Amino acid sequence: MLIVFTLLLGPLIIILVYFLSPLFLRKWIVDEQGHSIPPGPSIRYAFLRKYAEQALYDWTNKFGPLFLLWMGSQLFIVVSDPQIARDLFVTNGAIFSNRKKYFMKNQRQHRRLATMVLTPKAMQGYINIMEYEAHIFIKSLYDEGIRGTSAINPAHYAGRFALNNMLIISFGLRTYSTSDPLIAKALYLAMEFMDLTGPWSNSVDFFEILQRIPTRTRSRGRNLHDGLISVYGDMILQFKARMDAGEEVPDCLVKTLLETQNKEKLDWEDLCMLSAIFTLGGVHSTSGIILWFLALIPSHPDILIRAHEELDRVIGRNRWPSTEDEPDLPYVRAIIKEVQRVHAPFWMATPHFNSQDFVYRGTYIPKDTVLVLNCYSLHHNESCYPDSFTFNPDRYLGDELSCSESVKHSDVMNRDHWTFGAGRRICPGIPGAERELWLAIVRLLWAYNFEALPEEPISLQEYEGMSGRTPVPFRLRFIPRTTNLHHILKTADEIVL
Repeated sequence: MLIVFTLLLGPLIIILVYFLSPLFLRKWIVDEQGHSIPPGPSIRYAFLRKYAEQALYDWTNKFGPLFLLWMGSQLFIVVSDPQIARDLFVTNGAIFSNRKKYFMKNQRQHRRLATMVLTPKAMQGYINIMEYEAHIFIKSLYDEGIRGTSAINPAHYAGRFALNNMLIISFGLRTYSTSDPLIAKALYLAMEFMDLTGPWSNSVDFFEILQRIPTRTRSRGRNLHDGLISVYGDMILQFKARMDAGEEVPDCLVKTLLETQNKEKLDWEDLCMLSAIFTLGGVHSTSGIILWFLALIPSHPDILIRAHEELDRVIGRNRWPSTEDEPDLPYVRAIIKEVQRVHAPFWMATPHFNSQDFVYRGTYIPKDTVLVLNCYSLHHNESCYPDSFTFNPDRYLGDELSCSESVKHSDVMNRDHWTFGAGRRICPGIPGAERELWLAIVRLLWAYNFEALPEEPISLQEYEGMSGRTPVPFRLRFIPRTTNLHHILKTADEIVL
């Protein structure tokens, strides 16, 4: 027995020393001038709890807006202050614009190809398509909810709305009905991708030896990889067959990838993963914000009344809002911005890492440290957003800037929110996402009253996903506000591209 105990004690001591080593390393890691690393927790973590933003919020309050922690063998610095975020990601973007390669999220360095498809000018060409998809979205809720008499879970329909917009931009196609099997496949892959790419949840990324050991996480990652290659690869092959046959095909991401494949040295996996991740990112973020809006609004009847009053005054009930009406509906705009602040679809922006040692305000940031923009703490900064845990669209009244314009604001303290990230690696799809969100939410507000089920309370604290966040499933009744809705909705039907 003593021998067994001794054999077990040695490895336990080694493990204990490893996880407690930051107690000593914080004193030993300094640069040549003696600058020390930022403060932070004094143990290593293999992962953080499900709602990691709560731990980071507590640590921000304890250690300050720039703190460091160890995730396995990897150093992480968490940025929770607007000015620090601007200083590092914008002013010093050349140093802090690299991205860590993850086992589950091996992003190739071809972001430039995606941005070519997402320019504001290109987005203008998709407005009519987005208007049509918003029409079909509202119509689906109307039909599936049997004109407000039956409660439905809106997740499938919001997901399809976002998916169709991204499929058109990526592949020049759309799903043909709410029962199209591609919807279920794509939404499952999107959720699995977000679950497996959280910056705090995957010990496979922090303990590289686990990448060579059979684990459930590793198996899920490989199954996800195979699923993305299969689903999106099939669509690429179909598109390529049309091109090879001399058929006229629409301008889209896949066309750009195929035309530049040799020049950019893209292999088959590059083509599949670029198109898949481009599509999935736009689906999850947009549908997530729509679902958070729908989860929030039933418990804020005063806000709904004010939105309806504004819509009735400006639009009336004989037509519904379009993109041109946005400047005249400031309260609806404020609601959308506040939803993005209170329930950003990603509490942590995609991690960056620095390409060289850097000293910031006397604090040493070693090369290859992963930096994470802590949107949760930024969005609950009382200096920027007084009474920050309250859903209050009034805080954005008078803010006439779009999200795209606000990220360039000279005074970072007046930026609307941080949902789309910061710096050179900011989400390139902001113009498209703004159009989609506007069309979906303003038409939802114009068309419906939203009735929650007393026996099925909607949680605003819990959520699904480890990286991308969506509400736990809920149901609503979508009650038409006007009989004219039926006449407007029947002016468009499903089309196949």
